[in-house]
Amino acid sequence: QVQLVESGGGLVQPGGSLRLSCAASGISFSIYAMSWYRQAPGKQRELVAAITNGGSSNYADSVKGRFTISRDNAKNTVYLQMNSLKPEDTAVYYCNAVYRGTSTRNYWGQGTQVTVSS
Repeated sequence: QVQLVESGGGLVQPGGSLRLSCAASGISFSIYAMSWYRQAPGKQRELVAAITNGGSSNYADSVKGRFTISRDNAKNTVYLQMNSLKPEDTAVYYCNAVYRGTSTRNYWGQGTQVTVSS
């Protein structure tokens, strides 16, 4: 059974920091590309950051320079370090795992709430 379990969300003041974690089980983690998405109320889910199985990363323009995605294959975990948080970063953050081989495998976590407010 595949599980992606996010943690680390919460309430933080503008300018603050949070680190999200996503622990994966039931998959060969190291071969998967991992991503963080977010969805704010009334908006579509959007890609925040992604990291390939080789460690290359890319970011949404809105978070470049503030967020950092990383992975620890020994711990089957992907992280999202979020600094200089803004109220517009408020959303439910979701972890995603994708493997594109002869068939595509795509898994989602349950999400973790991040609220940036004073």
